[in-house]
Amino acid sequence: MEDFNEWISYRKNLINKELELYLNKINNFQSIIYDAINYSIFAGGKRIRPILTLASYELFDYDILIPMPFACAVEMIHTYSLIHDDLPAMDNDDFRRGKPSCHKKFGEDIAILTGDALLNKAYEIIFDLNSQKNIPPEKIIEAGRILATASGSEGMIGGQIVDLHHEKNNLEVLEYMHLHKTGAIINASSKIGGILGGADDEELGYLDEFSRNLGLAFQVKDDILDVEGTNEDIGKPSGSDIENKKLTYVTLMGVEKAKKLEKELTEKSISSLDYFGSNGKCLKELAKSLLNRKN
Repeated sequence: MEDFNEWISYRKNLINKELELYLNKINNFQSIIYDAINYSIFAGGKRIRPILTLASYELFDYDILIPMPFACAVEMIHTYSLIHDDLPAMDNDDFRRGKPSCHKKFGEDIAILTGDALLNKAYEIIFDLNSQKNIPPEKIIEAGRILATASGSEGMIGGQIVDLHHEKNNLEVLEYMHLHKTGAIINASSKIGGILGGADDEELGYLDEFSRNLGLAFQVKDDILDVEGTNEDIGKPSGSDIENKKLTYVTLMGVEKAKKLEKELTEKSISSLDYFGSNGKCLKELAKSLLNRKN
């Protein structure tokens, strides 16, 4: 296998180039929306979710340009969710990835519409795939259904609702919230890659197990970084979750137990990929890298 850093850098750069093609600025009366879209989506994201889509596809086929439209759609939906999460009515964060949040830069009205525009653009891309012969229509429909469900009231939005309004502070509520708010899109990203690559039900089952545990581990790490990370590393003020009295793995079980849980979830995630043999090596390395990340 090529050097992992080169592997991930190549895919990240390719995703960014494709996003630039999809989100080119248009000089018209609503041009500010394109400024806000590009400001938000090119603010320095790690592109973990679209890379998961590509890497999961690569378990079955080598041409990563085939799942690329879905990978870009996943990143657009993720970015829309961050824009809306930062709004005063939600998490009220003034910074994202070390830069002023979209609503601080462009105003709340434009931020709301920017998130809406990115969500709609994601599905515009998916619908356009019906004209392509390299992806069977039934796979487009199934992958689109998974993405829509993961983004909706039984997925990411449902998790955000629990985060904002659920009053019980226990592990069951916390796990449910993060399996939906954070984990649903991570889970969908991987399964979409598998579906487009031609995975059978058994193979999709292993990808589901892998990405479900990875999504939870990812959120546990975020909770830990909110306490231990620096403002420069995480791109926003550290300790904001505790200050806002939010339910997190750290506030519920403490830092050391949270670290232990994160490691256990990562190991479970990685072991699910044993089924794919050497083909799963890059995904395993990706999971390990998320365990050691600083932002």
